[in-house]
Amino acid sequence: MSAFLSVCGKFLVGVLVIFGIWALLVVLFEPPSFMLPGPLEVLQSFPANAPFLLHHAGITALETVIGFVLGVSCGTVLAVWIWLYPLAGRVVMPTILVTQALPVFAIAPVLVLWLGFGMSSKIVMAILVIFFAVTSTVYDGLRRLDSGLVDLARLYRVPRFRELCVFRLPAALPAFVSGIRVAAVFAPIGAVVGEWAGAKGGLAFIMLQANARGNADLLFSAVILLALMVLALRYAVEHLSRLLVPWQVED
Repeated sequence: MSAFLSVCGKFLVGVLVIFGIWALLVVLFEPPSFMLPGPLEVLQSFPANAPFLLHHAGITALETVIGFVLGVSCGTVLAVWIWLYPLAGRVVMPTILVTQALPVFAIAPVLVLWLGFGMSSKIVMAILVIFFAVTSTVYDGLRRLDSGLVDLARLYRVPRFRELCVFRLPAALPAFVSGIRVAAVFAPIGAVVGEWAGAKGGLAFIMLQANARGNADLLFSAVILLALMVLALRYAVEHLSRLLVPWQVED
């Protein structure tokens, strides 16, 4: 509970600092409201648009969570498979690298064309954005086993699958935690990019509509909700990380 209150306190301080700088910029430069509305104007727009904003925020949140869970699962399974079958990994890894080299904005319209304007294309987009980071970190964790444990496994002729379960997977947990921390930040980006390419709902859908109509208050409200969503997912992953690797000391 004290850790949660500490996080909330730091979050509130950060929000106050950001809003203070924002308000100062508005006072100093006096930009038109359609370019940069004041923080009070944006906050006042929340009650009027709350049902609309929360409905579309729920769509983006669902896409993000499903994409995060599936992306982490696919990345972990792929990393384990590559370690178990190194020859197959040499064939698969170059293909994965090619997909990661393509800009996400180039892939998103293709996914929308294939999967439609619904949630499927956004979930797949989130998976594509994060699963390589999880795959690479978990695979590195599986490979970086203490040499003493490796010698012990070889001495007792431990089968490869049992070596994976007994030695490799526990040793790879810190790397897995690093991977999901990265995924927690990039999963919402994948979902939003997919919505930008074409969607029937979501926060990016609101942003596009608000930008086309010059409704900066609604646009900034959607951006703030997206930022809160990313922070909430990141906090949840941090809490999960402490449960998975309680022995890992953090500065």
